[in-house]
Amino acid sequence: MKIRTPRVGSAGTQLSLAEQCSTTDIAVIDRFTDALWMESGLSENTLAAYRRDLCGLAAWLARQDIALADAMPADLLGFLAHQYQSGRALRSSARLLSSVRRFYRYLVRESRRKDDPSANIEAPKMDRPLPHTLSEAEVEALLAAPDCDTAIGLRDRAMLELLYASGLRVSELVTLDADRINLNQGVVRVLGKGNKERLVPVGDEAVQWIQRYSREARPKLLRRQSSARLFVSRKAGAITRQAFWYRLRGYALQIGITGRLSPHTLRHAFATHLVNHGADLRVVQMLLGHSDLSTTQIYTHVARERLRQIHREHHPRG
Repeated sequence: MKIRTPRVGSAGTQLSLAEQCSTTDIAVIDRFTDALWMESGLSENTLAAYRRDLCGLAAWLARQDIALADAMPADLLGFLAHQYQSGRALRSSARLLSSVRRFYRYLVRESRRKDDPSANIEAPKMDRPLPHTLSEAEVEALLAAPDCDTAIGLRDRAMLELLYASGLRVSELVTLDADRINLNQGVVRVLGKGNKERLVPVGDEAVQWIQRYSREARPKLLRRQSSARLFVSRKAGAITRQAFWYRLRGYALQIGITGRLSPHTLRHAFATHLVNHGADLRVVQMLLGHSDLSTTQIYTHVARERLRQIHREHHPRG
């Protein structure tokens, strides 16, 4: 199948994916994501991922003069092959295929198509990688990295303590409202994926740091303004996930952690350390907000891998 180069605008700049799609394709993608929101209550981040995947497919099909709703199995296979040849990772390709399948099932259900062109396309086979995590000593060093003599540093320390104490997703952390945490009872009410609410205990150490932040730093950052958010920026606004990742990365470099690191790493550390210390897997599942226990079982593999590493390092015949 002939693959054309991306279309460009009059000034020679490459058009965005949405600009490369027809208004008809954009309209059907919007109706699909609206239906997802109505049926499953998916987060805006998840819906945005669906839009990106489908806009990418629609833009590629448009270069073949094919409408998104009219694609055939060979067209989808051609697109997936193009993505793989362009260097897309297997895991990312599997997620992309999942988006495509859900979209075409929607079209069949809505009688926009009689058949599902993605039905017989197999997902790429892959080994599930172990999540990257940190040792308990590395976590302690990371938590101690912020300068708590400053309002921003004290805020960051409180955020890191809460993240490690509760295993929140970073999106749940930065959008957490102040009235959703009860410091007297030491629990936080988390609104997670699919608008599912869960109660997560918060340890005494994290409670103390949040209390100190709320008393000493938050009023300085708010500058007499009001905000529903527990954690606020230096301009009294909401903190973005990207801004928090940037801060976290800076602290990691400060203490000599140069490998892969993201806010999700502390969520992995939370779960891994619980399992290492004997926590029941179903309890960890509830705390993380996983709908399926199989998602949580990866942490048993992480724990076993850590034991093997300790054995190799310390046993004379390791």
